[in-house]
Amino acid sequence: QVQVMESGGGLVQPGGSTRLSCKVSGIILSVWSTTTVSWYRQGPGRERELVAKFTGGGRTEYADSAKGRFTISRDYTKKTVHLQMNSLQPADTAVYYCQAATSWNNFWGQGTQVTVSS
Repeated sequence: QVQVMESGGGLVQPGGSTRLSCKVSGIILSVWSTTTVSWYRQGPGRERELVAKFTGGGRTEYADSAKGRFTISRDYTKKTVHLQMNSLQPADTAVYYCQAATSWNNFWGQGTQVTVSS
């Protein structure tokens, strides 16, 4: 059974940084290498939105709000994707979700809260 688990986040001061991690388990390495992993977020009173994506083909994509500030990276051996977030602002406050998209289904984690506040 595929499981997705996020970690990291918490309270960050404006202008600060944090790193989120997404661990995917229950998936064999050959499938993992072709799985697209994405970070989404949902702020208070807002719809869930895509933040960054690391495709199975090795391509990265970012939302305009994330470009230049966030970096998504992938550790193939540990089946983990990281999201490094810099220059955080209060508008980045949200629950951040990781999604692993395989050929047969999309799997979501429970989310991790990031609060940017002084």
